[in-house]
Amino acid sequence: MFSQCKNRESYPFWFEMAPLLLTVALLMVQFFVFKDYTPHVPLVIGICITGMFMALKGRKWAGMEQHMYRVMKVALPTTVIILCVGMMIAASIAAGTVQTVLVYGLSILKPTVFLPATCILTTVVSLATGTSWGTVGTVGLAMVGIGEALGVPMHWTVGAICSGAFFGDKMSPLSDTTNLSPAVAGTDIWAHIKAMLPNTIPAYAITIVVYTLVSLNYGSEGGAETLATRDHFLAVLHAHYKIGWLTLIPAVVVIYMGFRKYSVMGTLCTGVFLAALIAIVYQGVKVSAVSDILMNGFKAATGDTYMDKLLSKGGIMSMTWVIMMMMLSLAFVGCLEAYGTFRAILAKLNALIKSRFSLVATAASAVLIVGLVAGEVYTSIVLPGRLMKGKFAEMGYDRAILSRTLEDWGTLVSPLIPWNNGGAFVAGALGMTAFVYAPFALFCWLSPLIGLIYAAFGWFTPLDPRGPQTLADENMEEIADEVDDYMV
Repeated sequence: MFSQCKNRESYPFWFEMAPLLLTVALLMVQFFVFKDYTPHVPLVIGICITGMFMALKGRKWAGMEQHMYRVMKVALPTTVIILCVGMMIAASIAAGTVQTVLVYGLSILKPTVFLPATCILTTVVSLATGTSWGTVGTVGLAMVGIGEALGVPMHWTVGAICSGAFFGDKMSPLSDTTNLSPAVAGTDIWAHIKAMLPNTIPAYAITIVVYTLVSLNYGSEGGAETLATRDHFLAVLHAHYKIGWLTLIPAVVVIYMGFRKYSVMGTLCTGVFLAALIAIVYQGVKVSAVSDILMNGFKAATGDTYMDKLLSKGGIMSMTWVIMMMMLSLAFVGCLEAYGTFRAILAKLNALIKSRFSLVATAASAVLIVGLVAGEVYTSIVLPGRLMKGKFAEMGYDRAILSRTLEDWGTLVSPLIPWNNGGAFVAGALGMTAFVYAPFALFCWLSPLIGLIYAAFGWFTPLDPRGPQTLADENMEEIADEVDDYMV
């Protein structure tokens, strides 16, 4: 049968899908059998599998490899930004920026507003650091303990932690997925963040209102224990770091430059410089230590387990796992494109996409299905983004709508799927499966649903002002640059 396929211009759908399905099977074995949530090696094996199927089609590995590198180039600007993010996180902690945010956040923690305060605190920390996992594993873990002392059901506490932490992961310009999504969709990060605001703001407002109403039912119990824990954290921070408005200057400058739409790399480098300067002048960090902090991250030594874990972060080296994951995901997607998997899927999808809503719903479904099947957030963003980019151009819709959909159904839904690496991490860090807390992580499912409602009614789902023809021409130019790789 393979020899028959080899001499045909068209191949059975199962044959076009085989490399993807076999790689997904390897990922599931890695996650569920081996309990190892690092998908790097299965993706490398998936690339090799795709190469073998290319040979069955009578095509050369070299052609696939050339296209793989072409697709990986999409992430090069994002890679540089993520390296700057690593330095920014380390420098911000060294300057006391994150510590000041924590102090102000913990100060609003009262027994009667525990759930909204938890959501807001994790939001602020995640926005400041750009990492949901780091926020969940540090501040989130502390909030679980405080919630238990207060008498708040753990499923509500974990839901509030996820809502806040993944809000920051979705919206922070320091987040890897916030940089990756627009890069894959073919837009820029500021247009991406602006496009996410219309569904993010109402979803977050509803989330805070619900958490406030629920929290009132649990505010009368355990208040003394909660306040004691909070006061302990505040005492540790005040004892080891200088807290004040001066430490917020790097964050304010980064936010201002972001709204002014300066270069992301330039913005982050400015923030790193200011934070490093404040760390030296205000916090007393030695000049000789700055290089090591930016490279290997800040190492806290407060003597408190929670605070040391929270504040020992950042640095260029901390981003290598993420960068390698992104590059391997893009490499695998590039191989699938060269092999023909995407063309086969698009042929099936074209019959379904007839309107604005079906376009957005199909993109959302593709992200959700990859997240459910592959169990990995980066592939669930990269693969559907590459798959749907041309269709958005063909129908004339702004690609920022695609990047918003990728972020909503990739980043935010990740912690709601028990076997996705997001859900698996939360379960491992906080001790509760997504099967239990998912309904209470309100923001994580409200924001994607609001995005679909907008698409149904045509709200905040604009056409690109350049028009379908211009977009189609640009898309054809992109395809023309790649077509030679397909034919090798």
